[in-house]
Amino acid sequence: MPPYKPSLENRPLSDIRVIEFGGLAPGPFAGLILADWGASVVRLDKTNENVPAVTPDFLTRGKRSIAVNLKNKDGVQLARWLIANADVVIDPFRPGILEKLGLGPDVFLGKDGLNKRLIFSRLAGFPKHGMHPVYCTDLSTNSYYIGVIPGPQGNMAGHDLNYLAQSGVLSMLPPVDPSGKPSFPTNIAADFAGGGMVCAMGILLALIERQKSDLGQVVDVNMVDGTKYVASFPIISRLYQGVYAKPPGQNLLDGGAPFYDIYQCKDGRWMTVACLEPKFFQVFLSVLEKTLPLGWKCTLHPWKPTPEIQYDERCWVDMRRFFKEAFGTLPRDTWVSAFQDSCATPVLDLDETMTSPYPDPAPRLSRTPALKNGAPQLESGSHTKEVLKEIGLSEDEIAGLLKEKVIGVASHRSITPSKL
Repeated sequence: MPPYKPSLENRPLSDIRVIEFGGLAPGPFAGLILADWGASVVRLDKTNENVPAVTPDFLTRGKRSIAVNLKNKDGVQLARWLIANADVVIDPFRPGILEKLGLGPDVFLGKDGLNKRLIFSRLAGFPKHGMHPVYCTDLSTNSYYIGVIPGPQGNMAGHDLNYLAQSGVLSMLPPVDPSGKPSFPTNIAADFAGGGMVCAMGILLALIERQKSDLGQVVDVNMVDGTKYVASFPIISRLYQGVYAKPPGQNLLDGGAPFYDIYQCKDGRWMTVACLEPKFFQVFLSVLEKTLPLGWKCTLHPWKPTPEIQYDERCWVDMRRFFKEAFGTLPRDTWVSAFQDSCATPVLDLDETMTSPYPDPAPRLSRTPALKNGAPQLESGSHTKEVLKEIGLSEDEIAGLLKEKVIGVASHRSITPSKL
């Protein structure tokens, strides 16, 4: 038997057809995940001449683009036909937008639906109900009760920072100054973890279930709830007086412990220390002491940390000061060379970690791995004619749609990515 070689045809999702309405951040990320694992993802873009030739969406690897004028009834009919013949649709718009166009879930999944097997995934920022449950702990009785507070409605405008704030997770981030202002995050937690990744998971769950029922369903994702789900451990831990029971920045895993923190080195670069287990803390202290310059003394001399006091919080202020002064004696790479298997690693710049400008798909499957195919930037309408020919339209029919401005094609302009 010849050796197995991965190809476009034998990836896990190679028979799945996806229509992704053009958007930014979470929707394209969900589509990217599906495309990386073999799904045929067609991004449905607008036919607006004012839109840049290459959209700001860079999560386009392995996708194709068709430009359709949804302000034209024939364009809406074309989009309806594409969705009726797809397995998955990704809706990144605010609730109600596709319904107004006649492209909502009921058109496809309702009583007389056009595609009862369709997985209709919807990505919103806020929950539909606009109310948020509140869990209040009563320490005297070791119990909690549930209340609700008003929140933004599901169709309100917002972005990652708003969703992170509404989820409660932003309030758990360590403060940046004495005022208590939470650390300013990049748009990873809500847009991509609680949004795009959760959406992709929901799509896969619905596809698995469809094998049993032969029916599609709506996958309803909002980034507030998705972010809370991703943060289940710290939220539940806080509720039960676990490792996040103290105010932000004072807990074991958010910078409160000196042996789980980040320290600056002599050259201005940084090392992370995360030796939670006593055996690793003991190794860390041993390597640290052996690597320090000969004759070095901390300003706390003769005091120094020992394995026995690791979890004695009375010693943490001095311990942190000791580590801060110690790491400041040598450049980062000297520490990197010294530490092995002691939970101390460098903070790497992106250009130190990347073998190519674009991250590899994860996870890695041993038999049916992802293949990184396709351009990382996708011009609107790049594959309009190709997609329409695949669904059976003739050259004359396509030319007619172009003439009536029902569809658009790419101008084949491009931009060059900047250095990471």
